[in-house]
Amino acid sequence: MTCLKNQFDEDSEINAEPPCPVSCNVQNVERVNMKAFSNGDFYVGDFKEVLPHGKGKYTWSDGMVYEGDWEGGKMTGKGVLLWPSGEKYNGDISGGYLHGFGTRTSPDGSLYEGQWRMNIQHGVGRKKYSNSDVYEGEWKEGEHEGNGRYFWNNGNKYTGNWRRGKMHGRGVMEWVNGDQYNGCWLNGFRHGSGIYQYADGGYYFGTWTRGLKEGKGVFYPAGSKRPSLKKFCISPGYGTGPKSVLSQCSSLNLEERAVKKPSVKRSFSEKISVSGVLRSSGRISYKSSENSRHSGSSREFVRHNSSGTFSLGSDAGHIEVQENATVVYEREYMQGVMIKERVRDYTELSPKGEKKTKRHPKETENISCVAIFKGKNSYHLMLNLQLGIRYTVGKITPVPKREVRIADFGDRARITMFFPRRGSRFTPPHISIDFYWKDYCPMVFRNLREMFKLDAAEYMMSICGHDGLTEISSPGKSGSIFYLSHDDKFVIKTLKKSELKVLLKMLPKYYNHVKEHENTLITKFFGVHQITLPGRRKVRFVVMGNMFCTELRIHRRYDLKGSTHGRCTDKEKIHENTTLKDLDLSYEFHMDKSLQKFLFHQIAVDCNFLKSQQIIDYSLLLGLHFRAPEQLNGLLEPPNIESSPADQGLTTEGEVLFPSKGLLLVAHEPSSVNTEPGPHIRGRPLRAFSLGDKEVDVLVPGTGRLRVQLGVNMPAQANQKLSRNEADSAEVELFEVYDVVIYMGIIDILQEYNVKKMAEHACKSVKFDPLAISVVEPELYAQRFIDFLQKKVFPEQP
Repeated sequence: MTCLKNQFDEDSEINAEPPCPVSCNVQNVERVNMKAFSNGDFYVGDFKEVLPHGKGKYTWSDGMVYEGDWEGGKMTGKGVLLWPSGEKYNGDISGGYLHGFGTRTSPDGSLYEGQWRMNIQHGVGRKKYSNSDVYEGEWKEGEHEGNGRYFWNNGNKYTGNWRRGKMHGRGVMEWVNGDQYNGCWLNGFRHGSGIYQYADGGYYFGTWTRGLKEGKGVFYPAGSKRPSLKKFCISPGYGTGPKSVLSQCSSLNLEERAVKKPSVKRSFSEKISVSGVLRSSGRISYKSSENSRHSGSSREFVRHNSSGTFSLGSDAGHIEVQENATVVYEREYMQGVMIKERVRDYTELSPKGEKKTKRHPKETENISCVAIFKGKNSYHLMLNLQLGIRYTVGKITPVPKREVRIADFGDRARITMFFPRRGSRFTPPHISIDFYWKDYCPMVFRNLREMFKLDAAEYMMSICGHDGLTEISSPGKSGSIFYLSHDDKFVIKTLKKSELKVLLKMLPKYYNHVKEHENTLITKFFGVHQITLPGRRKVRFVVMGNMFCTELRIHRRYDLKGSTHGRCTDKEKIHENTTLKDLDLSYEFHMDKSLQKFLFHQIAVDCNFLKSQQIIDYSLLLGLHFRAPEQLNGLLEPPNIESSPADQGLTTEGEVLFPSKGLLLVAHEPSSVNTEPGPHIRGRPLRAFSLGDKEVDVLVPGTGRLRVQLGVNMPAQANQKLSRNEADSAEVELFEVYDVVIYMGIIDILQEYNVKKMAEHACKSVKFDPLAISVVEPELYAQRFIDFLQKKVFPEQP
């Protein structure tokens, strides 16, 4: 379907009756123009000079036919296309492409009616698939993207957001049996916070990771009291943890969506997964697990029968629920397996009880940036930050790429701009307040972003998009405010004036260090900015890569310095998202010899750099993703007694490195893993001793294949050190050995060992052990830091 001008110039024109096998608009003309071609094609219709123009019909030698409007030798306007296979298109065509609104019918019976762009479904449209599934909503480049509804032929329905052909964002899934899930989705799986409503009226409020329940949640049996759902909606998770199971919102009325059916006797555990679009067939498939899952003391499980419907059962018998029951269940899951359950009275979860803990000083409250400085000022601050970054990146990006110079680090390497509310010649009008914006060393940070292959447009959209920023509380004592971009890629932290001075002072050496050591674990900085508000109040920000930007859920977080004084957390204040400290760590991590060797080589290099800059008080931020323990997984399927050691996992010299239910190290295949650059990903894949020093990926069951890099997706085995008394406790973890995926980086590198810190060290040394306190001189700090990691965190295997 291209321009036929050259072909028309070469072939001769003849007059004849049009041998039209189908109805043609030119048949009412007694004699019309026909042009035959040497390749067997022919055209019948109107011409303008030597090109088809007006109404006409073109028949290709392979049997394909177009009948409709022409303009300058191209199919343009309204027309009908017939393919030899029987496929048919009727609608708008522009420049030889399906473009506009049209209907396309395929030989398999599928039918699409909607908008097109350059031969691809793009815009709003409705498609009925050959198996009677139906999708109606927005399309982008031939895939579902935006808002839409999908109806399966078995009666299930999804309404919500889509991305790249898969359920992604906020959405509601309704099953034909009356169950319903309302919450967050990621690549076709339930992922993030959500509410699962059962047909009998029971509710589960919790979080999911790739279709499986993960972390803590609350289950309300049918007939029990529960909070009003009219006031709540779901908030997506930040990083790898949930923002909040529920947040105030008026966009959803869950009770209106509830499916009202007669109460039935059943248990309250489920495992349902919905896959995304099958690219080969262009359809969506609906899957469920055929394996029953152990889920707590009541042995609740889901069965999938041959008819494709779901039935729920319990080996403890059906549960009878009284209409006025006040009992609710607090549960904790790991990869869909319930590992803990507490029976609570509804009054313990009442709003009064929530208010007591709502403002816990150490709690990671995930609220809008509107709460930063109270009232409208907080909202203005967020808008100011977004406006400034958008202006700065937009101004520096068109500048031709070049190496940084000494002047790019100097005092004059600044972009300063006034943003009046009404707008100016250089700035747009906005709804915030007047403010001054200063951007430090723009060329340096532009080159740093390019080192990490961060696209300028995507960088701006992550931070300055319509979804805004989210505030998260600081795990430390600095009192800094942290923002998280909506896609979890970037963390923005407020700086003290002293920290800004340290950063600008060390920036030339930092730049060279990052450039020379692509696998550095030190925090990645992407921009430093300052906002001056009315009253001359200055707020300084630094943009960093989020070390926990991963699709895997981070179950534990640790901030490790190597010191012991004050490095523990009050047990009563620990919750799911608490960042723990050195003395809270009860694990030792064992990994492949080559991975461990490379890790400590880079830690030593990074510590030497920090030592040369007189930096102390830094720490290793450690994030752990646990896989369900092998013992729990063993309950899901009958053990295979006849399996050989080779079937049990990856082995080397007769030793099982990772059990079959855990993680597998495999040879790296670039075509099989996501190589998209990220804010904390840079450098080559790592090599593993256990695979003959080959570059490796890690296979994560239920997730996929991940690229192993330093500090990112690093597999290990965690050994938990339990005392005898702890082993008998019901509150402690059940098993000693876990498979984990580790994420790590060196953070808080802006504290200089100055006169003030020397005085603090002298004062604390009188009261406490000088080697146990955090404040020590840089060389001792670096050595203690490395020793702690080598001996306590990543010890060599005996």
